[in-house]
Amino acid sequence: MQKPISSKLKWVERVSYLMDEQFRLPGTKFRFGLDPIINLIPVAGDLGGFAVSAVLLLTMAKHGVSSKVLILMTLNIILDSTIGAIPVLGHIFDFAYKSNSRNIKLLKEHYDEGKHQGSGAGIIAWIVIVLLICFLLFAYVLWLVLSWLIDLI
Repeated sequence: MQKPISSKLKWVERVSYLMDEQFRLPGTKFRFGLDPIINLIPVAGDLGGFAVSAVLLLTMAKHGVSSKVLILMTLNIILDSTIGAIPVLGHIFDFAYKSNSRNIKLLKEHYDEGKHQGSGAGIIAWIVIVLLICFLLFAYVLWLVLSWLIDLI
């Protein structure tokens, strides 16, 4: 049985739920959140979803998640943002791959294992640098794709 996460991180869990699982497709058990909906807005939606995920990640890092868990969480965000940016395929992927929910699951498992370390201040700078580089690469690739599509028209 999973222990509840720290009360300081409850808002992270609520935002994750809102982004990935707030709504249910009627007649099914399939859930989705705001993330795939806002990602329908070209570029701005993708960047907005990435920014929310990055803020959640940094908050979890601040509260002592291990380096290994932070790396796994970062990879979830990068995968979600990269594939999610691909027109059509990315929109379908956004409904299925819920990086924020996956990260909350990793966080809860981390707490269950008793590996909570207190403050994660030492790794936050590295995570910020990696996320910034990913954000810039992501924005550049989107710019290239959009430029290419505009040239085709």
